[in-house]
Amino acid sequence: MISRLLSDKVHFCFVPLIENGDRVMGSSRRILGTLGLLSCLALSANVPAAAAAAAPPGPAAPAVREMAKVPFTQRYQAVQRGGLVRASNSSIACRGAEAPDAEPCAEVNRGAAGVNGDFDMFYSEVDKDPDTYNSTRAELKVPQGAKVSYARLYWGGNLRVGEQKPPEDNGRVLVAEPGGAYKEVLADTVIGHRSDAGSDAYQASADVTPMVRKGGAGMWTVAQLNIAMGHSEVGAWGGWTLVVAYEHPQEPVRRISVWDGFESIAAGAGAGAVDTVEIAGLDAAAGAAGKAGVVAYDGDRGTLGDSLTVTSDSGRRVDISDAENPFNDVMNSTITEFGDPSFVRQPEHMNNLGYDADVFDLSPALSGGARSLSFRFTGESQGQFLGVLFVQTDARR
Repeated sequence: MISRLLSDKVHFCFVPLIENGDRVMGSSRRILGTLGLLSCLALSANVPAAAAAAAPPGPAAPAVREMAKVPFTQRYQAVQRGGLVRASNSSIACRGAEAPDAEPCAEVNRGAAGVNGDFDMFYSEVDKDPDTYNSTRAELKVPQGAKVSYARLYWGGNLRVGEQKPPEDNGRVLVAEPGGAYKEVLADTVIGHRSDAGSDAYQASADVTPMVRKGGAGMWTVAQLNIAMGHSEVGAWGGWTLVVAYEHPQEPVRRISVWDGFESIAAGAGAGAVDTVEIAGLDAAAGAAGKAGVVAYDGDRGTLGDSLTVTSDSGRRVDISDAENPFNDVMNSTITEFGDPSFVRQPEHMNNLGYDADVFDLSPALSGGARSLSFRFTGESQGQFLGVLFVQTDARR
């Protein structure tokens, strides 16, 4: 079936949590002391033209513009036989405990509760290249016989921990396809970059469709993420996610969509710390299947208050959770699909200490059909950053 590009409105609303007259933003743990106002953005989201993202080593490309807040917009959308897959990994891990009551790093890597600010953090390195200072791998499971229709790589992290990394390299990483050599990939859109007293967080991305069409399924390696190591109260975090849309003649007709931006989710639990994304234009029949993926930064395992609920236009409201992502700790430093590891990673830590790339089952929210879905995020006590939302739903034939 020929893909067709659609145009939707995506509504983003932000309501800051007020605690004793103050608002705690992001993950900095500092009080800004200002009363936030409800702000809503209604965006007509159109699919941008594809751009080549991979470039051979050479002179630096013109600098990509950075913004402290990048409102979410639709990056890609299609209705086609096929779906969405992704590969993902964190790029920095626990090296040693700094807090007296912190679990040993070995236990944290196996999934014990722990927050990145309690540990000395160091780069993960899986390649044998002496010229890279961090590198991790993850399996991309594109089905056999599928054609890649779109692929985008997202990466980001914290530049200020025990060291301060300069932002000049935020917009570049090295990527190796399965069995291939590293190629430089440069950001091709606005980079989200927010600096305050506690953290210096960013997310960048690039269209890598030609590279993924050529490289296909297998273990992908991403290196040289610009993230800081060491220890601080806020802690180190960073990682990457490759989101891939594909066509396959034997799969159902599905509506697949990718949104991205860089938004700080207000700190604290409760109705005041809410971000809402409304996705319109769905044509899901009763009993349709679906899934939603989220990439977020600085969510802490065991720090409660963060949640995700989905409401359809029929009024059906579903609390999103699974075996590894409890409803009140949904952004808890995991990389899972429906609560289980779904692809091979190197390294394969269960607690990724500040990096989330999870895929959740949307089918309960679609049981009565849906023309639109509203995704409601609440922030934990430290807050977090939201970077990507991608959604796949069955469409009517």
